[in-house]
Amino acid sequence: MDKIDLLVCNASELLTMRNDGPKKGAALDRLEIIPKGAVAVDGGRIVAVGPTEDLKGRFRPAETVDARNRVVLPGFVDPHTHPVFGATREAEFDMRIRGKSYVEITGAGGGIFSSVRSLRQLPQEELLKLLEERFDCFIALGTTTVEAKSGYGLNLVDEIRSLEAIGLCNGKHPLDLVATFLGAHQMPEEYTTRREEYIDKLIGEILPAIKRKALAEYCDIFCEKGVYEIDESRRIMSAARDLGFGLRFHADELEAMGGAELAAELGAASADHLVMISRKGIDAMAQSGVIPIVLPGTVFSLNLETKTPVRDMIDSGLAPALATDFNPGTSFVQSMPAVINIACCTLRMTVAEALNAATVNAAWSLGRGDRIGSLQEGRQADILVTDCANHLFFGYRLGWNPVNLVVKKGRVVYRRPPLNVG
Repeated sequence: MDKIDLLVCNASELLTMRNDGPKKGAALDRLEIIPKGAVAVDGGRIVAVGPTEDLKGRFRPAETVDARNRVVLPGFVDPHTHPVFGATREAEFDMRIRGKSYVEITGAGGGIFSSVRSLRQLPQEELLKLLEERFDCFIALGTTTVEAKSGYGLNLVDEIRSLEAIGLCNGKHPLDLVATFLGAHQMPEEYTTRREEYIDKLIGEILPAIKRKALAEYCDIFCEKGVYEIDESRRIMSAARDLGFGLRFHADELEAMGGAELAAELGAASADHLVMISRKGIDAMAQSGVIPIVLPGTVFSLNLETKTPVRDMIDSGLAPALATDFNPGTSFVQSMPAVINIACCTLRMTVAEALNAATVNAAWSLGRGDRIGSLQEGRQADILVTDCANHLFFGYRLGWNPVNLVVKKGRVVYRRPPLNVG
């Protein structure tokens, strides 16, 4: 028998999400389920997946996790978050409930402007402490890889320190972090009457500085009417692509203005939000292979009447991913289980589709589908043991954390403490 580090065994359902690329069409609605399944782990990698009895006969583990009556699946991958911020914006939530729109709040100096002012005043030590706490929460909710954007600095100094904070956490926190530069999140208040000057600064100074310091893998932009128009977005993102950044787009959230088509034109890895995407935009993304990242928590939080047309995307051959859009203003949620539930209830995604979108497809959107997002031989051992008896509970049950134990790179990094009653 071969010695190994860890055996997770006796799962009521082992969901492998086995794949060789993003899941789309009918494949998106299929799960490979191994009843009474097990995963063998050694050196941080998965060495075997199969029925428990088979693996118990092959391996002698240093540690065993008995997942009896529990669903085991890959760690969630969250491909769209904004975790680098100071103050929260719960007052704006109350304003929206009372009838103010997101655009009205931003026009009055709130929204992203408010978060920029807060971040610029926040000492780096305090920012790092907040980030570590937020990343601890992601792990406890079953997320093992997070795409983390800057975007609340909107100047060279504060964008660099935002990305440096992500890098520091990436070096010492169990989470894997994928850094994205979002210096075009909003036009800074001090440049509202000097738009061209800031765009020139982004292209000529800030983007090259970020690249020289190797602080971000991707560049993102809020391509939206009144924020960054199509021609402005094309200039900025073409410059980012020429520097070697991968591209991600906030696109067509509030208005169908061609952001999805631009993402397809420039060969972006993803286009995100897409609440108002046009038929032409869906077709362009399907032809180019851009992954749509759907953010149902944002639509829910903003109480938008229009819902992201996920069924049209799936029917057109796209491979949607799910994400939290964790941010202080419009989606203060870190729970991928909550996002899966909202996607099922409001967007008519099946549970299988939502689970694949939150693992496999999310991993491929970050260029890491050959490493994470599935339980198969040779992949990184990022594993969740949950309190679900079967996978349908992920869509069925609302308002809970099903995560019992988290394995990251072959090491147990989280166990839910026992409930202390009395």
